[in-house]
Amino acid sequence: QVQLVESGGGLVQPGGSLRLSCQASGFTFSSYVMSWYRQAPGKERELVAAITRAGGSANYPDSMKGRFIISRDNAKNTVYLQMNSLKPEDTAVYYCNAFAPASRINYWGKGTLVTVSS
Repeated sequence: QVQLVESGGGLVQPGGSLRLSCQASGFTFSSYVMSWYRQAPGKERELVAAITRAGGSANYPDSMKGRFIISRDNAKNTVYLQMNSLKPEDTAVYYCNAFAPASRINYWGKGTLVTVSS
């Protein structure tokens, strides 16, 4: 059974940091591009960061560059998102995504809520 389980969300003050984790199981983790997306209330889901299968390269939308860092540990089947200098507009549910380029199979986690507020 495929599972993506996010953790690490919560309430943080503006300027603070959080580290999200996504534990994967039920598929060959190292064969999948891993990404983080987020969806704020009333907005569409947007890409936050993506990392290649071996972890050698990461991509970020311009709006996310410099504050967010994605990483992965293929031995632990886990992908991380380090979020720094958080702003209230970063408040959203953050989702983990696994994508297999060859088969175009897509898996999603259930999300973890991040709230940035004083």
